[in-house]
Amino acid sequence: MAIKRHSIFKRKNVPTDFELKQKELLKKSEVSLWLDGYDDLYSDFDPRPNSQRALSQDFLDETKRATRYGNNDQLQLNLLIEEKLRDKREEEIITKRLHDHFEKNFRQIQKERNKVITRGTTFIVIGIICLFLAAFLVFKYTRLNNWVNFLLVVLEPAGWFLAWEGSNIALYRSRDMTPDFEFYQKMSKCEIKFDSY
Repeated sequence: MAIKRHSIFKRKNVPTDFELKQKELLKKSEVSLWLDGYDDLYSDFDPRPNSQRALSQDFLDETKRATRYGNNDQLQLNLLIEEKLRDKREEEIITKRLHDHFEKNFRQIQKERNKVITRGTTFIVIGIICLFLAAFLVFKYTRLNNWVNFLLVVLEPAGWFLAWEGSNIALYRSRDMTPDFEFYQKMSKCEIKFDSY
């Protein structure tokens, strides 16, 4: 009676050299994006040279999605392109263009965010001053005349409005800018590399 022996060394699901190289490339960096060509990085509607061309919104959206959970200090963006399409000079231009874009946008959003926080804080301070003035008038003038009544009618609602609106601006509007702020902050520090597949 013949006994069937099953080899534990069957070659099922053994990855090919291409698949191994793919896995190795993807482990190298936190974020890897496949490109069909360098034009994938740029807007199709911009005819300027690559050193000045606007970046593709699709590329930026995909990068934003891919980097959402990356570490700020160690982020590396690895752009994968077919070996025969690679051009070192073009990659240097693109790397510089990407760094310039991310740094410029980071500085711009940081400036806008600081303005929003400053405006909100200013509103809060002015609102609190109005409320203190209203309280001071009530305690200082026990008998209220027409002018004091008028000032109270103006100062109290103005104080509350400015304090609440300032809080809204400083807390919520600045928070709405946080995703873009964090994205460009990460990307302004990230290392950008090209590799072949």
